[in-house]
Amino acid sequence: MKLFLATLQFMTRIPVPARWTDNLDMNDYAKGVVYFPFVGLIVGLLSALAFAVILPVYGPLLAAVAAVLATTLVTGAFHLDGLADTCDGIFSARPRERILEIMRDSRIGSNGALALIFVIVARILIIYQLTQTGHNVYTLLVAAPALSRALLPVLMYQQKYARENGMGNLYIGKIGGQHYVIALVIGLLMTLGFANWHGGLAAIITYLFALLYRGFINKRIGGQTGDTLGAGNELFGLVFLFAVI
Repeated sequence: MKLFLATLQFMTRIPVPARWTDNLDMNDYAKGVVYFPFVGLIVGLLSALAFAVILPVYGPLLAAVAAVLATTLVTGAFHLDGLADTCDGIFSARPRERILEIMRDSRIGSNGALALIFVIVARILIIYQLTQTGHNVYTLLVAAPALSRALLPVLMYQQKYARENGMGNLYIGKIGGQHYVIALVIGLLMTLGFANWHGGLAAIITYLFALLYRGFINKRIGGQTGDTLGAGNELFGLVFLFAVI
């Protein structure tokens, strides 16, 4: 339970009393990947709740905005920040070392800003489109963040950390094969449970995308970072919803 709470504390802004995670060895965090889908489940439930509250009053478009906003607030834009930093660096057409410097810079550039606009707008429009095509939006809002986080170990297992130090070093290259498989299986089962075989097929498509994304990042900077994990999380969730449509 302590490891789950520490993982929840790390990946969200949900308040977890410090005493509940005291004395947890930093080397144990890598084992917490098995809880990634459950953290996503909590994020998804809050997103679906926001959608349900706004839908009857303001309609599906603003409900979609509320769902995306809820996800952003509960995570503190943690993953969106990684997306912006990753796009600023990766699409700067600079050498590897300069890319890593750009990604570490807290200031946002044009590539990062465009990436944020695209991903946020695309997510809102896809959720709205799902309401128009007869899909169960509530279950998909829960399944998407659960799956996206379940796929993060794809970017960690047997991967090289591209920096000398940083938050991503807690996980990248540190997780074992057993924890990797467990996280994937839990994520797939959750997706099937919430989104049936359509969701299962979309999950497979998203997994293949995750492999392509991993290869692309490795080619550009020779490994993964905390920022590329955050970017991956945002892209995996988006690809999953798009694949469902």
